[in-house]
Amino acid sequence: MKRKVALLLSLLLLTTLALSACGTTSDSGATEAPATAGGTEQTATGTEALQTITAGKLTVATGEPAWEPWVQDDDPASGKGFEAAFAYALAAKLGYAKDDVIWVRTGFEEAIQPGPKTWDFNLQQFSITEERKAVVDFTSLYYKEPLAVITTADNEFAGATTIEELKGALFGAASGDVAYEYTRTAVAPTQEVALFNDLAATLQALNAGQIDAAIVGVTTAFYNVYIDDEQIQNGVIVGRLAGSENAGEGYGLLLEKGSPLTAPLSEAIDALAADGTIDALSVEWLGDYNDVPVLQ
Repeated sequence: MKRKVALLLSLLLLTTLALSACGTTSDSGATEAPATAGGTEQTATGTEALQTITAGKLTVATGEPAWEPWVQDDDPASGKGFEAAFAYALAAKLGYAKDDVIWVRTGFEEAIQPGPKTWDFNLQQFSITEERKAVVDFTSLYYKEPLAVITTADNEFAGATTIEELKGALFGAASGDVAYEYTRTAVAPTQEVALFNDLAATLQALNAGQIDAAIVGVTTAFYNVYIDDEQIQNGVIVGRLAGSENAGEGYGLLLEKGSPLTAPLSEAIDALAADGTIDALSVEWLGDYNDVPVLQ
């Protein structure tokens, strides 16, 4: 009898030791995994938690070409120019290294069409509008600017100081640009606004004398008139349009409709705005255009 009891006790002890070797039990009753040589397992966080097109990478789209001062020398990978520098600041805020950012190119109209996207987000001064929000997602604002009227120095409308004096001008605008509708409604010219495929074609038409004027963002106007005359020779800024910064809701990153990245990107943009990063980049790359006269 004693031998049977001793045998049972030995078996019980062996069983207990075997269970102990497999793992310990927490107070809640859950079995804890044993420590490994590399340390305990961790849940994916940061960049691994973001559902990007390519795991661990951030694929960013911009225009073809990408214009200064938004992207310097049509080279977004350089990080020079407001949007290029902003994209890298945003990537860093999300936990991505510079080498983890992949740049691709798209047309403006192509990007705002509904359907799947082959990039994580697109930035090329997309104004946020209700119509666009029906088919694509937008993040929080990263920049907001007024619109300005530009022409050439030898054009009859170069000296206009009021909107009324511009009503007889033949305006041009890029297809899909918020400036097109703003020109038609706020300026209400007597001639139908001429539509072009993109901003480059609009500026070329202005330079060739095919149109009298165009309405563009004041940053674009300032750059093409005062810094780089490749697109427009002898260009002039006629003036800013009061209240035009509200023509759209400002510029936001464009994403596929329902993208899981919309919320985390918006949070990161808000953080960059709160800590002064966006303002600093704006001053560095875009300057201050408050001295541009306002058309009455």
